[in-house]
Amino acid sequence: MTDYGEEQRNELEAIESIYPDSFTVLSENPTSFTITVTSDAGENDETSEVTLKFTYVENYPDESPLWEITSYENLDASDTEDILILLEQQAEENLGMVMIFTLVTAVQEKLNEIVDQIKSRREEEKLREEAEAEEAEKVAFQGTVVTIENFLSWKAIFEQDMAELKSKKQKDEELSGKGKLTGKQLFERDHNLDTSDIQFLEDGGNSVEVDESLFQDMDDLDLDDPDFNPLDLGSDED
Repeated sequence: MTDYGEEQRNELEAIESIYPDSFTVLSENPTSFTITVTSDAGENDETSEVTLKFTYVENYPDESPLWEITSYENLDASDTEDILILLEQQAEENLGMVMIFTLVTAVQEKLNEIVDQIKSRREEEKLREEAEAEEAEKVAFQGTVVTIENFLSWKAIFEQDMAELKSKKQKDEELSGKGKLTGKQLFERDHNLDTSDIQFLEDGGNSVEVDESLFQDMDDLDLDDPDFNPLDLGSDED
């Protein structure tokens, strides 16, 4: 018959000698204790750490001990979940044998993996940032590559801007009185100007009415008389 108490006491003494600085007994009945597990130092001497609480059940090691995580540092919630799953797997594989040292060793290896992953993620992030900075510098140096599409788009915008500037300048000159319209500008504004003159000539000037009475006394005038004064015409009527 297995003496579970004896096996538990022997393992407890061995664990205390292996982890003197991180082992703490919480109670003797049932036997409960904590072990703080720390990873190897990573970048900038950073470490991951977890404190495990173990409690012996009556038939340990034929039955798995109870465990829980009481605290942790530099770990995500997903990391702690992975550790609990790992403990479950290791316990099932080691039933019938004292297993606390095996469980703690597995957790420490897991913490080392996590620290390596943190280092890898930081290196990847650093490389990504460097690549983005290099690409941004390259784009700034090269400028925008000219294609037919973006050139035609730029040309259309440029021509529209120039037309607006020209129109504004012309309006400003007209309002300020500094600019006078040329014949060409008048023609561009009213295309009927040329046709109105031609029409006048074609009509023989008949559209203009003349008061013939103004010239009825022209035959009586001696325009060659050196003493002739047009102002005397008005005085004679009076």
